[in-house]
Amino acid sequence: MNNENEIIEDLKNWKELIKPYATPEKKLARTQIYNTFLPFIALVVAAAIVYEYSVWGSVLISVLAGLFLTRVFIIQHDCGHQSFFPDRKLNDTMGFISSLVTCIPYKYWARSHNHHHAHQGQLDTRTIGDVTLLTVKEYQELTSWGKLKYRIYRSVPVMFIIGPVYYIFIHNRIPFIKFKGWDKERKHLVLTNFYLLTFYFILALVMSVPSFDLLYGIKKLAIVYIPVLLTFVFTAIWFFYMQHQHNPNYKAWKQDWQFLLAAIRGSSYYKLPKIFNFFTGNIGYHHLHHLAPKIPFYKLEKCCKDNPIFQKHVATITLLSSVKYAFYTLWDEENYRMVTFRQLKKIPVKA
Repeated sequence: MNNENEIIEDLKNWKELIKPYATPEKKLARTQIYNTFLPFIALVVAAAIVYEYSVWGSVLISVLAGLFLTRVFIIQHDCGHQSFFPDRKLNDTMGFISSLVTCIPYKYWARSHNHHHAHQGQLDTRTIGDVTLLTVKEYQELTSWGKLKYRIYRSVPVMFIIGPVYYIFIHNRIPFIKFKGWDKERKHLVLTNFYLLTFYFILALVMSVPSFDLLYGIKKLAIVYIPVLLTFVFTAIWFFYMQHQHNPNYKAWKQDWQFLLAAIRGSSYYKLPKIFNFFTGNIGYHHLHHLAPKIPFYKLEKCCKDNPIFQKHVATITLLSSVKYAFYTLWDEENYRMVTFRQLKKIPVKA
């Protein structure tokens, strides 16, 4: 609690600190489009050309294109926060264009993600935009079958292999969220599926040139583009997921939950090599992003460097240290920490 009070005191003026940076700029935004979309398109075209000579060579190029697609998604992500361009119409247009290549429905995903921002670390709300997380007490109260299902769900193969494939090809194709007031977003998801079918049908026709054999074009498109999508979704899920699994952490029930603490303690600073910061659009500054989603990704690093107070209380993780967080599966309310199933054995069952 003393540490939490110190955070609140140190960052009492955080809104004033972030104000100069929560200002999207058209010129800077266009630069991000040029250095992201141009190489992405060039690599996809190169993969399609190389396919005629070497399938594996094409796949390797597609993997690199997938890293650029991760950056495309960060642009879409910022558009969903209305923080990429200063203009709503430009944000929505760019967000929609990005969704055609990421296959993530723009408005539907943006609303669920904004819900995540507003409730991250809040134990009362774990249904939208988050991986299901149980407390130790909730897990201990499950039946044997319930425990087995949760263990399978939170296993590494499901979280980082099966889960991403399901997420990109199924989860984002079906409007699972049935809450009142989501009618427009559900309709947009269905329309996005139609737009995607049309867009990729046209691409398949282009891929079939000069024979115009549609089946050949579909096969070529699948071999070229599925590795692009998989590279993107594996990368994105790892980096977004890991940044809420660390210790020390912050989770609380609604009556005690505080937005500032959820951002600074419930999110981490992922200290990454510059090349990873480029491809992930500075998502490593996740604590600052959760605190101020109106800061465009191209200003996050500068904001942190200009205001080192934002780094004082955050949990810093690295690529190596973050691997262990893949095995954190439960929230231990008694000890205020994330724990693994192995650590659970040392926690007594409460009556």
